[in-house]
Amino acid sequence: MEVKGQENVIRGGPQIFASNHQSICDILVLAGYLPVQFHWIAKKELFRIPFMGWHMSRGRHIRIDRGSLTQSARSVREAARQIRGGKSVVIFPEGTRSPDGRLQPFKRGAFSLAIQAGVPVVPITISGSHQVVKKGSLRVHPGRIKVVIDKPIPTTGYTIKDKAPLAEKVRAVILKNLTSEGSNMAI
Repeated sequence: MEVKGQENVIRGGPQIFASNHQSICDILVLAGYLPVQFHWIAKKELFRIPFMGWHMSRGRHIRIDRGSLTQSARSVREAARQIRGGKSVVIFPEGTRSPDGRLQPFKRGAFSLAIQAGVPVVPITISGSHQVVKKGSLRVHPGRIKVVIDKPIPTTGYTIKDKAPLAEKVRAVILKNLTSEGSNMAI
């Protein structure tokens, strides 16, 4: 494990950590190496998984109901309220783990949430985890995982209509980090 940029984490205030998602072990990596308390934002279906869902509920992690536009909007408003109230959260804007480790397009919901909550977005790049635990497997392989926590990107001045440019700004930071690692996982 190599972690850079922990000094970029805001102490004493809420933020949204937006990370790429290469492997199931990304969850453990962030839980172990982010130096502040945070909650996960996850689709409601994950809360139904035995053991994991129970712990997510007890930990008061935030569930997003993607069943309809109305339910999704209500979930995002509630999540924004909780974040404004002091909860920092982690979200994977790709929406799911990458099937091949490459950076996927970002969904806009995380950035709509950040703008509504009025908190900065902290880009996080994880590289190497795809080789440690591949998607669809629980087998762990030896490898090196690197985490880069970048400087927070303020949402001040953004409106909901600006969620696409904010998403692209965060994605560009993560893409730059993946590319600088010499990774073929950048695209």
